[in-house]
Amino acid sequence: MSTRSIALANQKGGVGKTTTAVSLAACLAERGKRTLLLDLDPQANATSALGLEKLSGGSVYKALLGGARLADSIRPSGYDNLEIIPSEVDLAVAEVDVARTENYLQRLRLALMPIHDANQYEFLLVDCPPSLGILTMNGLAAVDRVLVPLQCEYFALEGLAVIMRVLKQIKESGANPVLDLEGIVMTMFDGRTNLSQQVVNEVRGHFGEKVFQTVIPRTVRLGEAPSFGKPITAYDTHSQAAVAYRALTAELLAQPWPSPAGPASEKATAAVETPVPTAG
Repeated sequence: MSTRSIALANQKGGVGKTTTAVSLAACLAERGKRTLLLDLDPQANATSALGLEKLSGGSVYKALLGGARLADSIRPSGYDNLEIIPSEVDLAVAEVDVARTENYLQRLRLALMPIHDANQYEFLLVDCPPSLGILTMNGLAAVDRVLVPLQCEYFALEGLAVIMRVLKQIKESGANPVLDLEGIVMTMFDGRTNLSQQVVNEVRGHFGEKVFQTVIPRTVRLGEAPSFGKPITAYDTHSQAAVAYRALTAELLAQPWPSPAGPASEKATAAVETPVPTAG
């Protein structure tokens, strides 16, 4: 069994990134896939979304600085097949401390290596902060693939161009030569508006098969779930959002690993290198 490592990243907040990380982790675990969720965001939303406390000293922080084994931070999530490395507010200072270390972009990769090499997990999901700081860069340098949650709104493509450019720079700089785009998932889809469908169509026009067919709806129940400390699959298992995330999980599992580079990847590169129009 080899571990599939995927970072969920988008420098813009409020796009459903953490919701997607937690929901995807829960769905993979539900299907019997041994999954580890790493909360790399100092806001610790993925931690609280699973009903766990933000304990001082329990995050990846000490391991990033070489002062602890990351495996010692793994905690049970309360759900079968799902474990988590939680976050804490103190992780925010890592942006400064890690920048002072050698190989500062690869501190997380080094810390994760023993866990990754042990092959005890089928999936490793990293929930990155909503920024392009040191922590996010470490997350991107430590995984094989990146999944980008993208909200169905007017300026979505502008933000997507930025994250795609960063992925390309990390890969070409040598920080992570194998890094590739796993896919783009459209979130916060509102079927009552023409704009949502226009944005989906435009993103698919640029990125082709790299965009998952499943779109995640904007629902009240999905927004409520984190406040109850449960993933949507446990909070309202038959809800529209839970059904959507299970469909997204099925798509992810159906994709080959590693995903072969094809025309869609070439379109993605072209979209990064040229001005990207916004949906109108």
